[in-house]
Amino acid sequence: MRFGLIGVNYKKARLDIRDKTSFTDAVKLEFFQKAEKLGIDQCMVLSTCNRSEAYFFYEEEGQADGLRKVYRDTFPDVELDDYLVELRGEEAVAYLFRIAAGLESLVLGEDQILGQVKEALDYARTMGYSKKEMNRVVRDAVTCAKRVKTEWKISERPLSVSYVGIKKLEADCGIAGKKILVIGSGHTAMLALKYLFEHKAVHVTACSRNQSHAKKLRETFPEIEVAAFEERYRVMEGCDIVVSATASPHLVVRREDFSPVRPVTFLDLAAPRDVDTALAEEEGVRLINLDTLQAIVEENRRERERLVEESRRMIEEDMEETCEWLVKSRMDSTIESLQARCGRIVEDSFAYLDRKMELSPREQKLLKKVLNASLQRLLREPIRELKQIDSPDKQEEYKRLVGELFRI
Repeated sequence: MRFGLIGVNYKKARLDIRDKTSFTDAVKLEFFQKAEKLGIDQCMVLSTCNRSEAYFFYEEEGQADGLRKVYRDTFPDVELDDYLVELRGEEAVAYLFRIAAGLESLVLGEDQILGQVKEALDYARTMGYSKKEMNRVVRDAVTCAKRVKTEWKISERPLSVSYVGIKKLEADCGIAGKKILVIGSGHTAMLALKYLFEHKAVHVTACSRNQSHAKKLRETFPEIEVAAFEERYRVMEGCDIVVSATASPHLVVRREDFSPVRPVTFLDLAAPRDVDTALAEEEGVRLINLDTLQAIVEENRRERERLVEESRRMIEEDMEETCEWLVKSRMDSTIESLQARCGRIVEDSFAYLDRKMELSPREQKLLKKVLNASLQRLLREPIRELKQIDSPDKQEEYKRLVGELFRI
């Protein structure tokens, strides 16, 4: 039994291709049923915005080839030849471990994928298409991913300029309890507001050239006040922090139009700049702009890459242990058949002796225990040796021999 993967992901497929190869739960179930007809009874589908991948166990190459056709037929309107990703054996196991840890994600080390892997397994198990082997491989991948995240904390090195900017504000002047003005109402401004409130912001005013956009912000952030764009200088006079994130081609905060009367920190998230850099020359003014933030982002990126390399080593160690277990588990069906044969012999022998002897319930129980212990003792060493075989060819040879010797 070998582990395999087939699918498409963002590294090979454009977004329009990924959109067309998304699995609904109904499509997953139909895929499982078609896989089962090929003799593949363990299968899991991981379908996210960036990937549509099927993980499976198979006995023969013909089954894996057949599943490739099933995958293609699932999406008849898409020419998939240039976008398919296929891995087998240890490569497929290692890939799943990296997936769970976020090392194959668009944003390195992101946490969301771990929950998606667990949900994929839950669905496969609920539908009856995940057994001992699939459960073990995915469980090991999830456990390793948790260890990676706990030890290396890759996701704690943010790569979002907005998030880095708010973190910089928090480090430089603190956010809780401060009076804050946010200029702009687009995506960047929305992110800035989200991160500000995550850092316990309370007194927040937003202004935008487009009043309808500014008012829409209140649907998401009902705590904010809304001011007219023309009122920005008056409002910022009473603020400790000003965050500007507009799409304006011109400065929206000019030195000649604003004379600070109290210490104020500007966070300029716009490109081109919103805030006049000459303001930094004013006493009590601190200016953080993209030049500063990009340097931090780049440093975080390099640190993430270093942590990823450390994580890969941890993943490789854990993955090798899982692969070793998978190899040895190939003999489990033979061992289980041996033990079942032993159980039948115990029952037959006990039934014969029970007919010939007048035994009390206590004696019957004792006799059955002795018979079972004797046969288990006989099988203990052969079973131990069978578990140690790690060559697929030898495994097949011993399976055949045991089957012939014990007629199982």
